[in-house]
Amino acid sequence: MSEKSTLVDPFDRVVNYVRLSVTDRCNLRCTYCMSEKMEFLPRQKLLTLEEIRDIGEAFISLGVNRIRLTGGEPLVRRGLVSLVDSLASYKSLRELTMTTNGMLLETHASDLKTAGLKRLNISVDSLDPKKFNQLTRFGDIDQWYRGVYAAKKVGFSKIKLNVVVLKGFNESEICDLVAFAIDNEFDISFIEEMPLGETNSHNRSETQFHSVDVKSNICKQYDLIETLERTSGPSKYMRVVGTRTRVGFISPISDNFCNLCNRVRVTADGRLLLCLGNENSVALRSVVRNHPGDQSILRDTIKEAIKYKPERHYFDPNRTDILRFMNLTGG
Repeated sequence: MSEKSTLVDPFDRVVNYVRLSVTDRCNLRCTYCMSEKMEFLPRQKLLTLEEIRDIGEAFISLGVNRIRLTGGEPLVRRGLVSLVDSLASYKSLRELTMTTNGMLLETHASDLKTAGLKRLNISVDSLDPKKFNQLTRFGDIDQWYRGVYAAKKVGFSKIKLNVVVLKGFNESEICDLVAFAIDNEFDISFIEEMPLGETNSHNRSETQFHSVDVKSNICKQYDLIETLERTSGPSKYMRVVGTRTRVGFISPISDNFCNLCNRVRVTADGRLLLCLGNENSVALRSVVRNHPGDQSILRDTIKEAIKYKPERHYFDPNRTDILRFMNLTGG
């Protein structure tokens, strides 16, 4: 397997990171991620775990060295641990991670660690039981805590918390969330809400809370210092002085980071999304089903698709141009 990516887009950005969605289904209904009454994809339209593995192998052979498994909620997909085990066997893959809401980690954390998963991004937008339940529509914060502590106990290193900040809802908890991260030696990233999918739970133009305001809130209680440290994702990090915690800021609205984009996504139904904020995609499901086991055709399809990766997104919280929700997109 090549260790240097052969995937270079028209703007000379090297694509070495892919997010593979394993399902559009979830055990929560977070208001910014999906509608309350979702219509999920028919199961026959979802990629099988074997097809996801084959697509992952094709990307790895083209030099991708970081893969994140996403959803929906990945842990509702039966057999997921076997997929982790398969992907982790590729030696040139530097990082295999997962984004999860944490609710099922109490049961699965140990098996995931044994199978070779390297790191976890765990979503949480409020530590207040009532607000957590309200935002997720029926989540139990105690179950979330049990999952997070289970992951910590089995030895996952550098767990990162992901927080979507909504003005008027959870901005008052920013420092509490940082304190929780510090106490547990986690990293934490604060994310500006993106206008993906029509929502009737809130008006995004009214709840938008920019990263500069998040930073201002944190600096009232903690000292932050600049750091050149980066992960494979879009977070710009600062370190909390005197701690092992880094605070990241993901700013798709206020501070466009598309010039550094090194990633693409594959949805649970096999569409290769070249940009989070654009609808252009390539159907990989038809390739793997019409040419099962043929890695050559799959690689050629991916290489050709990268030629059409757009320069940037144009998110505007005052309108919703992308109608697919984040659960279908893949986090």
